[in-house]
Amino acid sequence: MSTRHVPLAMLELVRAIGLCAAAFGIATPATAVYPERPIRIVVPVPPGGGNDIVARLLAQRLGDKWGQQVIVDNRPGASTAIGAEIVARATPDGYTLMFHSASFAINAAMQRNLPFDSIKDFAPIGLIARVPQILVVNPAFPAKNVSELIALAKARPGQINFASAGTGSSPHLAMEVFMEMTGAKLNHVPYKGTAPGLADVIAGHVQLTFDAIPPALGYVRSGRVRPLMVVSAKRFPSLPDVPTAAEAGLPAYDFASWFGMLAPARTPTDIITKLNREIVGLIQSPDIRERLTDLGLEPLGTSAEENARHLQAEISRWRAFIQRHDIRPH
Repeated sequence: MSTRHVPLAMLELVRAIGLCAAAFGIATPATAVYPERPIRIVVPVPPGGGNDIVARLLAQRLGDKWGQQVIVDNRPGASTAIGAEIVARATPDGYTLMFHSASFAINAAMQRNLPFDSIKDFAPIGLIARVPQILVVNPAFPAKNVSELIALAKARPGQINFASAGTGSSPHLAMEVFMEMTGAKLNHVPYKGTAPGLADVIAGHVQLTFDAIPPALGYVRSGRVRPLMVVSAKRFPSLPDVPTAAEAGLPAYDFASWFGMLAPARTPTDIITKLNREIVGLIQSPDIRERLTDLGLEPLGTSAEENARHLQAEISRWRAFIQRHDIRPH
């Protein structure tokens, strides 16, 4: 029977039942119409970062596929906690999602009084891509390779500044791991996102930074920053002249961020399943895989269950590292 032959009161009753069920995380046939209005993807970092670039790519493709607007809403601050709280408190109906990265797990490991539970208040949808870091310096910086950087940092301990997206962010901890491994001592200058930190590297206000490849790629190609290494098992096709960490003399160095998608806890299971199916389908399509690879990402497309296990493992890993180095939020 088509909906035009169903009494309006009955349709309203079905919709009301669906909304009530969504509040308790119960899947119902009413969710089969999802999405029937615009979806918001909260990106908890400023525009221009790797998260933002990939989130907008997926938002556009999902919007085209569904015939609904998918809006990217940048809510930076507090090492992703501001955006995460918005999502944690949103109605669990699939219309507010969060594009998350390693910084979300790191923040959970470092912060003791977050206004949400990083595991219990979210429903993982799936991991989207692995995001290797790239170490870049201002073109005027005297070190031409990683060995020269290490030697210079040891000769001038604490006098060379590195930018990050904030204390506990991926770029910060990537450098902390680098310093632990090499014995170099660098001075940390935190920013409110990767984009402003990278801008100050370009301007020469700070000397270097780790960053995800997507936001740094254009600046590397234009010569506005000089790359020293990519942290990956092999060279990237988009950066064929940039050595890997192993080629730069650090075979044991391994650090990668990642991107994934979360929904509020108690979002109906069938909506999570549909979101995962649609997103994984996009990631597996040749054009999206090529685009992600060109950006310097390693496409993943995991199940929601794999996303959940990975998130828990990352929180445990970084909690141990942060406690070992006594890293505290500012």
